[in-house]
Amino acid sequence: MNIDETSGQLRSTPVKAYVVVVVAIVATSSAAILIRFALDQNMPPLLIVAARLLIASLALSPIALRRYRPFLTGLSRVEALLIAISGICLSIHFTAWVTSLQYTTVLVSVVIVSTGPIWVAILEVIFLHIRLSRLVVLGLIVALVGGALIGWPRGEGQLEMTLAPGAENATLIGAGLAWLGALSVSVYMLIGRKLRAGLPVIPYVWLVYSIATVCTLVVMLARATPALGYSIEGYLVLLAMGLIPQLIGHSSLNYLLEFFPAALVSMFSQLEPIGSALLALVLFRELPPNQQILGSLTIIVGVVLASRGEIRQAQKSKAAGTENAP
Repeated sequence: MNIDETSGQLRSTPVKAYVVVVVAIVATSSAAILIRFALDQNMPPLLIVAARLLIASLALSPIALRRYRPFLTGLSRVEALLIAISGICLSIHFTAWVTSLQYTTVLVSVVIVSTGPIWVAILEVIFLHIRLSRLVVLGLIVALVGGALIGWPRGEGQLEMTLAPGAENATLIGAGLAWLGALSVSVYMLIGRKLRAGLPVIPYVWLVYSIATVCTLVVMLARATPALGYSIEGYLVLLAMGLIPQLIGHSSLNYLLEFFPAALVSMFSQLEPIGSALLALVLFRELPPNQQILGSLTIIVGVVLASRGEIRQAQKSKAAGTENAP
């Protein structure tokens, strides 16, 4: 059950929404694994990001341009500006996250980058002047403790991986990039929460993906990043990345905003690190040190607590609005 925002009445959630939840989790869990495969083919992070976004944009273009032209031409200046900012943030998010996988494990990278709900709550306080509930504050503190555990010097028993050559403090660099990815995606999520109330999912995600693609391609050109000369396997991985985690996974999460509160959708996405870590263990035999595992689990607990706090706060706000309605 969820609440219709226009009428304030409870309405049942269709079965298809729960099916989409499962599809979204499975699809997004494959992202880090596909990225690691692409990095193993010596593909630069910018190329991986650009290809992922470009493939998803091209796949959506026929439907967006044919069926949703009135929505695309009827955008206000504020909506267009917010979509542009969202696209830029999505480009930053993917670039930082993909690069982080050169420095740290799949588990650490995916867990940190999935802390978006906490930063969404903080941004709401800064820009929307919404007070944080105690549960959200507790979740933030727990997540920060988990981050400290991941970055704390360990000494012996450090995980041996083929990461960025010559990189000192690789885990700290990777974690820092993942935190940047989490902060930038939180802006993307916050804008999506605002705009998805009045825009269908397909034209919205098509515009955001397209802008993110252009931003990434511009940076590629500026840095003279080569797009050709890699293995066929590498390009097949890029194709799979654009179709599975991006087109199916991220678009499904945006679609779910029609049926569930944004905080609950964020909680669904917290299953992604677990799926990614299990796949990394099976495919790469990547088992992080116990300290990283403990820190990652602590962050997941913090994000779940914060998300629960957001859900309760949203339910109270809607209930209060319903009671005060004439």
